[in-house]
Amino acid sequence: GSVVVRAPMRMPNRQIQAFVALHGDWIARMRAKMQQAAADGQSVLTGDEIAALRAQAAADFAARVRTFGAQMGISVNRIAIRCQKSRWGSCSSAGNVNFNLLLMLAPPFVRDYVVVHELCHRREMNHSPRFWSLVAQVLPEYQTAVQWLLDNGAALMARRPMTL
Repeated sequence: GSVVVRAPMRMPNRQIQAFVALHGDWIARMRAKMQQAAADGQSVLTGDEIAALRAQAAADFAARVRTFGAQMGISVNRIAIRCQKSRWGSCSSAGNVNFNLLLMLAPPFVRDYVVVHELCHRREMNHSPRFWSLVAQVLPEYQTAVQWLLDNGAALMARRPMTL
């Protein structure tokens, strides 16, 4: 339930405090969501649970990338499954995509969105209007998944062990 601020060693304390104050509302909302997740009995995942989710995610995301990649005419170089602190997915210019194994705790339509989002980065390595147009061509109601992640993402991230 605590907040940890990481900053460069030479950053003045007043600048760090100003940043925290500026983002205080967001910090409070995220802490409340994490506390609610804990109150709802959503405990931190064990090592065995992480391993099981990683195996499920490898198969699940490979299938989704194959399906949507074929539909979109997009290929990827490598798929990696990680237990990331703050990202649901990423795509490199070399065509490597990463997916957060915590997405296995999300509904399938959310996983579809994250896959399509990362595949669209193979065409547009930004979040320009052209990028979002590509996403909408494949998933016209993608904003439902975006909203689901905004509403539930902090609770999923709260289940990640701090020692990873």
